[in-house]
Amino acid sequence: MGPLLALASAVCYGIVDFSGGLLSRRAHFAAVTFLGQIGGLLLATTAALLLPTEAVRPADLLWGALSGVGSAAAMHFLNRGLSHGAMSVVVPVSAVTGVGLSVVCGVLLGDRPTAVAWLGIALSVPALWMVCGGGTDGGGGVPDGLLASAGVALQYIALAQAGAACGIWPVAAGRAAAVLVLLPAAARRPGRLRLPPVRAVQALLVGAGAALALILYLLAAQRQLLAVAVVLASLYPALPVILGLALLHERLSRRQVTGLVGAGLATVLLSLG
Repeated sequence: MGPLLALASAVCYGIVDFSGGLLSRRAHFAAVTFLGQIGGLLLATTAALLLPTEAVRPADLLWGALSGVGSAAAMHFLNRGLSHGAMSVVVPVSAVTGVGLSVVCGVLLGDRPTAVAWLGIALSVPALWMVCGGGTDGGGGVPDGLLASAGVALQYIALAQAGAACGIWPVAAGRAAAVLVLLPAAARRPGRLRLPPVRAVQALLVGAGAALALILYLLAAQRQLLAVAVVLASLYPALPVILGLALLHERLSRRQVTGLVGAGLATVLLSLG
């Protein structure tokens, strides 16, 4: 069940990145990020109220809030990079570096992946890089990708520390923290938030999708090793490539095809491990 939840999280994140990337080219990335966190807060809070919860400790909410700080940073820098068209650079750098940081921290925190899982982890990193074109785009975005990756790692590691009895309240606490972190910048330039109603609703939905992805990841992390959950959830770059092929009529390079095959093999190995 854990691998399926992590893969479902990856699917959600893939759709969110694809949709958020397109939206950030049509509206200011700061507005997409801020309104997205509000959408995520609404969905996560509603889900937390509806789903059963045994006990919520203050520590669980603090871990969730710390995860939200990482989410705010990750989405801010990711959307900023995607807004100027460096998708083939920002996405792989943020995903691959975020996976590496998260796996290392997971092992330091006590994870002991099996040999099969280690093979899947080792295969996933170059596979993710090749899926996104191997960083062959000459445009900018590497600094944004690196900053986003630190937020991705913090988001995953902190959220996994919350106890299983707290339900999904840590995700709701994280969305609240993300809104508070982004609020000062939004208040300084409120004009950026004045979007057409359609764009505002789209930003809210993108954020709600990201919150759903985190809920699925939290449920997965409660059922398996952090390192494995992070890697499976971080296979999301494959989906924007597939969506670009199907919806934007883009063409896959041999490197991307090889990366997709490697990502699939890594998924199988991690599921078995």
